[in-house]
Parts: sequence; structure tokens; C-alpha cells
Amino acid sequence: MTIITRRRASAALWLLLLAGPAAALDLPLPSGAQVTFDATEEGAAYHLPTGRWSGEALPTRRIDGTIDRTAWRIAARDLTPLQILDPIREALEAEGWDIVLDCETRGCGGFDFRFATEVLPAPAMYVDLTDYRFLSATRGDEEALGLLVSSDGSDAYVQLIRATPEGSAPAQTVPAQTTPTPASAAPDDLAATLQATGHAILSDLDFASGDAALPAGSYASLDALADYLAANPDLRVLFVGHTDATGSQEANRALSRRRAEAAATYLRDSHDLPAARVGAEGAGYLAPVASNLTEDGRNRNRRVEAVILPLS
Repeated sequence: MTIITRRRASAALWLLLLAGPAAALDLPLPSGAQVTFDATEEGAAYHLPTGRWSGEALPTRRIDGTIDRTAWRIAARDLTPLQILDPIREALEAEGWDIVLDCETRGCGGFDFRFATEVLPAPAMYVDLTDYRFLSATRGDEEALGLLVSSDGSDAYVQLIRATPEGSAPAQTVPAQTTPTPASAAPDDLAATLQATGHAILSDLDFASGDAALPAGSYASLDALADYLAANPDLRVLFVGHTDATGSQEANRALSRRRAEAAATYLRDSHDLPAARVGAEGAGYLAPVASNLTEDGRNRNRRVEAVILPLS
């Protein structure tokens, strides 16, 4: 069970104490940090990133045992991800943790890294694909953690995944907690969903297995998205395509990008939006919202999401 307490510390920081089977872990976070997600899973596994995206895969180390997942939202408009991470890194090193990987957006691998590592979905966690920091660390032979820090322009987000090896804690039964999936927005609700979470599944874009074409016609979600961008000239959209798990990741990555590009082409051609405000990427099968073991799950995983980003 994850226990979170707060106490006042120097420099106006909250020290968030995560009680665990090993020595306590103190994370210095800015004042006012609010927990957005907190779950503990027994008998699970965490794939700890140990290196940057290689161009083909993300190097990881599997840790089996108890996995604690926690995320916070912080009203910290003036703090960068690096400014939030620096004191956390110092605190970890003081607690005897060895830093394995410490990277920023481009150095981590950008889009590819973000979709290859575990990230809690919005609204619990938000990741700006152009500005995030990641740190992984180990203590002893097996205990490990991964930290991800980013911002949506007004609030900062911190995600901690901590893995403790089996046998380090007394056995206990912990009820499974369901991880929230990305919001699927009806066209009428799209603006509200994007405003609240920063991204949304475009539910009226349907793809058959292996297909990336959008049939001729109009699409209410894309038309609503164009209206949203017209009302917010300081924003841009990145379409992210997703697939089911049929076939290789390389083929699915290419297919998912074509699906995203189909949505981007519609927006550019039908609404005369400049290329600088409309982008497309493909995640393949790395970010499912349902099980790929069922037909219904595979249908749900074949999708395009719209991710709203600041216009740089």
C-alpha cells in the first residue's frame, strides 16, 4: 500500500514521503503539489529505461515485484522541468540511489522515447513532446525508479514509478486499480476535452485492420478541431496514429503514421491550415487503450489521437 504524507521543509518545499519496504524515499517537490494518481500493484513488472532511444528500440531492464505509480500536478508556471528535477536528483543521490539515465527531450529520443516508456495517461500525467526530462535510478541489486517531468504551460507534472523486488516486503493483497485511458471525445465535446486533458481520441475516424485511408466525406471531430485551432492561434495539433498488435512494430509504426497523416491532410486541405500548425507521428502498438487479445480491444486500439501543443 502506498502511503503519502506531507511536511514542511526548507526553501518552501514539500517533502513527499513514500513509505516502502526499503529505506524511505523523500522527494522534494514544489509547494502545492497535488496527487493525480496513486496505485500499488503486487506481482507486477516495470521496464526501467536504461538508455536513450537507439533508433529502433528503447533499452530497458525488467524489475519484477511491487510497482508503485504516483503522479502529481503542480501549479508552477515559472518552473522548467529541469528546475523541478534538479532537487529531486540531489535528494535521490543523498539517499544512496545511483543515476542510470538522466536526459532531456532530444537526448532521450523525443517522440519515440515518450511512446516507448510507460506514461500514465491524461489527466493524471501530461507530457509535452517538445519539453520533458526523464531520470532513472537504482539502489542495490533490484530496487529501481523512473521519474518523468513535464509541463503543459501552466501546470507541471511529475510521474514516479518505483519498483521494489519480490520478497522485500510482507505479502499483502492489493486490489487492482484501473489506469485511466485517454479521453474519447464526441465532436461537440472536443474543445472541452482538449482544454481539460491536452489530447483526445477522434472517435469518428475508423480504420480497418491494415488500412490507413479516410473515406471521402466530412469528419465532425476534425472540423471541430479546426474551429478550436482557429479560436486558439497560439496552439498547434499533433496527430498520433495507433494500431493493434497485428504484425511487426516497424510495420505498425509506418501504418500508424499514415493514419495520422490522413487526419493531418484533411485538416490542411479542408481548412487551409498551415503545415506548421499540423503534424503527424505514429506510435504503432506501443500505447494500447485496450487488450489486443480481443477483437473489440483491437478495434479500439486502431485510432488517431489529437495532441494539442504550443505553437513554437
